[in-house]
Amino acid sequence: MTLQWLPGDFAHPLRVEVAPGVHVRPISPDDTEIDMVAVMGNREMLWAKYGEEWGWPPEDMTADEDRADLDRHAREMVTHESFNYAIMPEDESAIWGCIYIDPPELDVEAVPLEAEVSWWVVAEAPTGVADALAAFVPAWLERDWPFEQVRYPFGEVR
Repeated sequence: MTLQWLPGDFAHPLRVEVAPGVHVRPISPDDTEIDMVAVMGNREMLWAKYGEEWGWPPEDMTADEDRADLDRHAREMVTHESFNYAIMPEDESAIWGCIYIDPPELDVEAVPLEAEVSWWVVAEAPTGVADALAAFVPAWLERDWPFEQVRYPFGEVR
């Protein structure tokens, strides 16, 4: 199902610099190997944040299940149903976290145009990445996205 959430002519960003040596780009099924390391290596933190609401990540998630999940995210980005951006070093050798941009749960055609946004950063990310993301995400959403209101249901921005 394709939601009529964003303007028809909206083009989502494909790569955006966060800080020197750190960028975000749409996640893809080709990222499964490094995504598994990031997710399962930080599972307790992710479950504490998302587990009750999303049931994710399951304790026994396999690479095939992760690949299917990443494939779903990639398809949803093409149809602008939702967005999942990987937080990565310049060489893309790791995933340091993800940013999720979703329509509001209740009323997709609500005015003003809203989004629900959340992100996470792995414990082993270099010093400063989490702080850079906390400054970057709200500014990026205001600069490059058509939202009039952004909610942070998991408390990233207070």
